[in-house]
Amino acid sequence: MRARRLIAAASVAALGVLSLAACGKSSPDVAAYVGDRTYSVDRVDAIYDDAQAKFAEAVRQSATQAGVTPQAEQLRSRVTRQDVVNLLVSIDLGKRVVAEQGLQVPDQVTPEQLAQQLQMPPQAEFAKLWGEWADISMVLSQKLPPAELSDASVMAVYHAIEETGGIQSGLSVGEVRQLFGEGGFVRTASALSTALEEQADKVDLSVNPRFRPLGVPSWVNKGQELVFYALPYVDASGPVTDISTPEPVATPAEQAGSVAP
Repeated sequence: MRARRLIAAASVAALGVLSLAACGKSSPDVAAYVGDRTYSVDRVDAIYDDAQAKFAEAVRQSATQAGVTPQAEQLRSRVTRQDVVNLLVSIDLGKRVVAEQGLQVPDQVTPEQLAQQLQMPPQAEFAKLWGEWADISMVLSQKLPPAELSDASVMAVYHAIEETGGIQSGLSVGEVRQLFGEGGFVRTASALSTALEEQADKVDLSVNPRFRPLGVPSWVNKGQELVFYALPYVDASGPVTDISTPEPVATPAEQAGSVAP
């Protein structure tokens, strides 16, 4: 399969698109195929359900101590199944890049350190996966050469953050460049996206249409908080498949860079 980065120029973005079915990768019960590894939808659901259950439990405990009753919407985390797939695939691809480059990944970032910013109890597997990914992404970010600060890369990161509501919407390229300043975090995020894209191509990555676009889990400082976003590197139109899948369910460590609201 060919992975395509949304931030690539249109002239080079028209990569060949193959059918998952033609590659023998056509099960609707699979969220993603990464080389010889398979990530099932059941696995994704289990991580998602665990995150929601542990989040709701933490909210109830806090509410009980405060003598209040939480509303139903307060018991639901903002975590989505897409977030889970983004993490699982990025960790897998990231480990492969690390191995290729002969790098060591220290166990530095803990779920406890990320819990407040993620708004997720550290006991949740989702928080543990984020800790693992934070270690991998920071090592790679220090090793990979910074990407070019092009208008396309700047706006790709901007739109990804915009989707989270973490930045003012409707800004022009010039306004975003002024807001991002030197854009160190854009260069880093784009370089990481490129590395994962190249690795995805090597291992013949296939992603269930239900979980596209696939994005690199990323974060940026905004004052005293972190804004988590996903920078797409496999878009919604390819690879394609003839699988009939259900509609999607509606439903972090400091890096360089800061974003103003």
